[in-house]
Amino acid sequence: MVSHSLRMVFVLLVALLHNGGPSEAATLALYNRCHEPVWPGIQPSAGKPILARGGLRLLPNQATSLRFPPGWSGRVWGRQGCDFDPATGRGHCATGDCGGNLYCNGLGGTPPATLAEITLGQSPNAQDFYDVSLVDGYNLAISMTPFRGGNGRCASAGCVRDLNEVCPAGLAVRAGADNRVVACKSACSAFGSPMYCCTGSFGTPQQCKPTAYSKLFKTACPRAYSYAYDDPTSILTCTGGSYVVIFCPHNH
Repeated sequence: MVSHSLRMVFVLLVALLHNGGPSEAATLALYNRCHEPVWPGIQPSAGKPILARGGLRLLPNQATSLRFPPGWSGRVWGRQGCDFDPATGRGHCATGDCGGNLYCNGLGGTPPATLAEITLGQSPNAQDFYDVSLVDGYNLAISMTPFRGGNGRCASAGCVRDLNEVCPAGLAVRAGADNRVVACKSACSAFGSPMYCCTGSFGTPQQCKPTAYSKLFKTACPRAYSYAYDDPTSILTCTGGSYVVIFCPHNH
């Protein structure tokens, strides 16, 4: 059953999407439910077009929408604690920074960052594949949900819990005068071991298994990728839907 708060999100986004464009075009909606501004970053896969110059700002409770080109694939993440020069678009983000740019223009975010990833089918009747990934670590809660149509299971992916609250000391990234945890590294980023990175002799699904760190992530966020070969429980599919990425979906 869809919660009342999520139903209200859908009502808002459906209204937002009546601003033109063919009804069959897939749409990416971004909604910030965090208590602070979020600067979404958008990185296309190789050869795919850049959307919205790769970056924008969303104030608390602000939403926006973008049209997906057919067959688009890429990732979305949230940047936090950003400060940019309005004239130059240059600055810095405390988490998820993309080279000090407001507009990422194809650049990815600096880990740790929670990622929403999607590959659209090449036609309206082809399957889309999507997931939320903690393989590059975690900085804020994200959900990714199909809405406005869509055929198939079309379930919600995400990490809706604040992992910074349970982040092990060896993975924690701290900042600010209060030295609070602002992000949680992946074990691969923190330690660089092939066992954690699924590289070298651990570079196959048969050899790279869940670790204590990825199990902690998976327990906290069962609908998100916890390590590189976490495919069976993490990749979701839908056909003909549009998608909403919500930052801090647990907030009311």
